[in-house]
Amino acid sequence: MDTTATWKDGFRATLPILLGIAPFGAIFGVTAAATDVDQWAAWASSFLVFAGASQLAIIDVIGTGGAAFTAIFTAVVINSRHFMYSADLGRYTKDKPMGVRARMAYLLTDQAYLVTAARFPDASNAPGLVPYYFGAALALWGTWQITTTAGILLGAFIPDSWQLEFAIPMTFAALLILAVRTRAGLLAAVVGGVVAVAAVDLPYGLGLMTGAAAGVLAGLMADRRYG
Repeated sequence: MDTTATWKDGFRATLPILLGIAPFGAIFGVTAAATDVDQWAAWASSFLVFAGASQLAIIDVIGTGGAAFTAIFTAVVINSRHFMYSADLGRYTKDKPMGVRARMAYLLTDQAYLVTAARFPDASNAPGLVPYYFGAALALWGTWQITTTAGILLGAFIPDSWQLEFAIPMTFAALLILAVRTRAGLLAAVVGGVVAVAAVDLPYGLGLMTGAAAGVLAGLMADRRYG
């Protein structure tokens, strides 16, 4: 890039995404408040897990009487996509101190990764990547903590007619626009989505992992063919 990015640039890049993250966080809080799951544990999960889909899965499993091991395994499977994000970011951060990489790992989300990857497509030319990433990631983290807390505290007062559930697909649809920049990326998205939908009934969230694996494989094959 011609100029060095700053944390302000990363923060600004996430502002449109926060419009979906805020109601998503509220959904988690409201859902947690409506179950028998300990409210302190549900609230703490936003700090310890910090992953919306996984947190919802944990609440769903435990709230319906499932074993803690099942809840943890399901969350790990759903979050397994972060291995791919981490591996890609590792190309940019291999020379950074362990403390910096550890903090980046804790804050890693779909949104933080994708806005950063969109801003820095070339690992050999990425001045300001770390502050940019932290600006984006901390904006997401802060919004998530505030809205999940609000959802837990105010869940009983939020009417069903608000239908906040729309935020979840809207958030990931916005990410898809950022992620798909080539024919290989488009094919990966289509194949991954189709397979994930077809495998949606697999237990423990394995449908998502299956779709992700199929999408990655399709993307790699297309990339080799089309360059």
